[in-house]
Amino acid sequence: MNFFARYKKLWFALIFIAVVFGLGYLLWLFFFQSTVIVPVTTTTPGGTINGLPAIGAAGTATTTTGGPGTLPNGSVIPGAPTGGQVDTKATGGLTKIQTLTDGPILNPTTSNNGQVQYYNQDDGRFYRIDASGKVTSLSDKIFHQVQNVTWAPDKNQAILEYPDGSKILYNFSTKVQVTLPAHWKDFSFAPSSGQIVSKSIGLDPENRWLVVASPDGSNAKALEAIGTEDKTVYPSWSPNSQIVAMYTQGVDFNRQEVFFVGLNGENFKSTIVEGRGFQSQWSTSGNQLLYSVYSTSDNLNPRLWIVDANSNTIGQNRQSLDLATWSSKCTFASDTQVYCAVPENLPQGAGMFPELADQTKDDLYQIDLTTGSKKLIAVPNGVYNISQVIVPSAQNYLYFTDKSTGQLYKIQLK
Repeated sequence: MNFFARYKKLWFALIFIAVVFGLGYLLWLFFFQSTVIVPVTTTTPGGTINGLPAIGAAGTATTTTGGPGTLPNGSVIPGAPTGGQVDTKATGGLTKIQTLTDGPILNPTTSNNGQVQYYNQDDGRFYRIDASGKVTSLSDKIFHQVQNVTWAPDKNQAILEYPDGSKILYNFSTKVQVTLPAHWKDFSFAPSSGQIVSKSIGLDPENRWLVVASPDGSNAKALEAIGTEDKTVYPSWSPNSQIVAMYTQGVDFNRQEVFFVGLNGENFKSTIVEGRGFQSQWSTSGNQLLYSVYSTSDNLNPRLWIVDANSNTIGQNRQSLDLATWSSKCTFASDTQVYCAVPENLPQGAGMFPELADQTKDDLYQIDLTTGSKKLIAVPNGVYNISQVIVPSAQNYLYFTDKSTGQLYKIQLK
């Protein structure tokens, strides 16, 4: 009997103890270590983004002055003191919040006339609300227990998803309802609203595809095989129609490579992003991509970035916006104006485990992509964990939903 066999039980016990201590350390690291408050620095206005150095092709990221991820000469314009006075408009201090709905809503969006459309989870109906708070019904039809809504750019169509996996397309203008394949998911409409891109997830990994089709599911065409890489494929039709999806591949723990998919097998350049947990959204023109990632250099918390993403400029002018938030908490009001909800503080590891930030309080910021400046525009008068921000193109009002209540709220910008 060899030495290992004689002491096999002892070896297993030692290995078990080591694993328990390792798991215990990881739990302490992510859940019990002291909260990290992300500071916002104040500098002199005047930085630019569009004129900054571009990064090279994929794998050859260009650094900028001030260290990796620094926006040279970018500025943060502080808001007014946040004493006890509550302002009726967003001027940087405590700001009055108006509650617009009595119950939870789902996936609000701006309509073509600047109003907000949404699904009411209490009664299963769709509504439109204007700036004065007047509510009108979009349809007399009741849709029970809708779990997710994907709006078409024309705001006359939406794909509704249910807990049992079924999906339908509903046209609010024609009142026509069409059933879509249950194994399709993660939908995105073309800018014309005449096509959709989605993932078709068959039982066999060899039968999983990125597909393009008409909104009713007809004329389906397979674009790219997905295989077992479902979680790293992101259908997202760009506003300029050049790109219909993205997918990521890990480079190392702190970096990913993002690839872009077109309709006709184009050989687009890829770009490197400095982190994991990639979330993104297109600018209104589709020429830039706003995204968030987390990395060990940011205490595994999310950081917001901007990068050129036109087919001819992919990867250029990639810059950190120096805000610790997720891109899903932001919105483009125009091609150069971005509004974001930013947590006042984040526990370490919130990028990897977003649920750690479910109880944080958010403030509202405006980012000018032309100058690179960031401005605190409102500290909501109350505790809100903002899940979605909406700003119509007129930028008179900002609407948001709260994660805990699901209700719709409004603040006045002008």
